Amino acid sequence: MEMNTTGIENAAHGYAALISNTTGNDNTADGHYALLNNTTGAGNIALGASAGANLTTGSNNIDIGNAGVAAEARKIHIGVQGTQNGAFIAGISGSTVGGGTTVVVNPAGKLGVAPSSARFKDEVKPMDKASEAILALEPVTFRYKKEIDTQGTPQFGLVAEDVEKVNPDLVARDAEGKVYTVRYEAVNAMLLNEFLKEHRTVQELKSTAAKQEAIIAHQQTQIEALTAGLQKVSAQLEANKPAPQVVNNP
Repeated sequence: MEMNTTGIENAAHGYAALISNTTGNDNTADGHYALLNNTTGAGNIALGASAGANLTTGSNNIDIGNAGVAAEARKIHIGVQGTQNGAFIAGISGSTVGGGTTVVVNPAGKLGVAPSSARFKDEVKPMDKASEAILALEPVTFRYKKEIDTQGTPQFGLVAEDVEKVNPDLVARDAEGKVYTVRYEAVNAMLLNEFLKEHRTVQELKSTAAKQEAIIAHQQTQIEALTAGLQKVSAQLEANKPAPQVVNNP
């Protein structure tokens, strides 16, 4: 911290760690060149060789084994995309939590929640017939290969390559552009659209059936009234029929 002027409560360990800091406060740099270029950024934590080395004025970042980005703020970087190929965090699997939302990861490795608010969307329009693509999907049962799941747990789902043939927009790709997984959240939305379409059809059929039943009931009432009228007329005709006369022959 050779250039520090008014920065306070900083901690640096390692060659040239936090060496450029001038006025930044509450920074912690541990490692060769950690927070090397930070000048006025505050509240940063960098762990590892060259960790946070790209940070200049950004504040409240945590960089572990990652050089960070110059002026970004309030970000967490752990590892380098393309260098590590697996992440293991204890305390998540088997831990219950309620009231949360699904966390997704983008191709750059950024974690977050896919927003649903209209303020994040353009070109919003009804799905209409676009969801009919899922009617061509073929769900399968399978087991992951041993290197993925040593337990061989039975799985239920789709094969991404088969889904791509039906609709390429329903799959996600890896860093090499190869088909990687199915966008099940999109499939679920399409399922909902197809369900609602079928529900509306059923409701329309029920409405039509109800109208037909009402017409039939009305017609039945008319038939019964006509039948009753005919019976009355027949009875009156029978009552008014002259009595038969007997003729006596001499």
